[in-house]
Amino acid sequence: MTVITFLTDFGLQDDFVGTCHGVMAGIAPDVRVIDVTHGIAPQAVLQGALVLRNTTRYLPAGVHLAVVDPDVGGGRRAVAVRTADERTFVGPDNGLLLLAADELGIVAAHQLEDERYRLPEVSRTFHARDIFAPAAAHLAAGVAIGELGPAVDPAALVRIAVPDPQVGRSQISATVLSIDRFGNVATNARRAHIDALGLANGDRVEVRLALDRYYAFVAGTFADAAPGELILYEDSYGLVTLAITRGDAARLTGAAGGDELRIAVS
Repeated sequence: MTVITFLTDFGLQDDFVGTCHGVMAGIAPDVRVIDVTHGIAPQAVLQGALVLRNTTRYLPAGVHLAVVDPDVGGGRRAVAVRTADERTFVGPDNGLLLLAADELGIVAAHQLEDERYRLPEVSRTFHARDIFAPAAAHLAAGVAIGELGPAVDPAALVRIAVPDPQVGRSQISATVLSIDRFGNVATNARRAHIDALGLANGDRVEVRLALDRYYAFVAGTFADAAPGELILYEDSYGLVTLAITRGDAARLTGAAGGDELRIAVS
């Protein structure tokens, strides 16, 4: 069975996700749709790109529909991107697809321009329903990627850079990449950066956000600290993350995506 995976920043309060499901079911009723998440923060393209990259390896090869599209109705392209392992990513050409697709090796890319594979009427503000979902469904039903529109040079696709942490002799300057629903604050630092400071599980560090300072422990998991304690741990995707055992680190610290978070040897 062909699979479509579906990732957006739409949330679940409105009808957007269900409507897109309906469009895909009308075109390809036998295709299974897996909802990866619709909880990406609004307009958070980098967060969406990271989640897509992190989760693709656990998803069956198929069509991967992703829509985080703050420039909908503007000049950005709508594209389908085929990778060497025969996955096809569908979405806006704003960097959302490329962290995942580049890792797998892009072999073809096409604009979504052929009207046969869109809805008859295209809204200026709901391309997920009118362009992306139909294209994903037609691809899953067997339409060749080249039928969707003209080829695009993969080198010309929009890419977004994931910032690298700055590692000094006693401090890491990291960037907050995302915050999950538990308030865990994921950064661009990795365990190797913590190790480079000579830190081990149980060591205390100082965490600085703007003008505020906190103390945390390096930990392997939440159970290594008492309830209410701040910890730094390596999350399931390898990112150094600030958390509170049985608490909400983002609420305590006010951290937000893009903030600088400094980790210093205490």
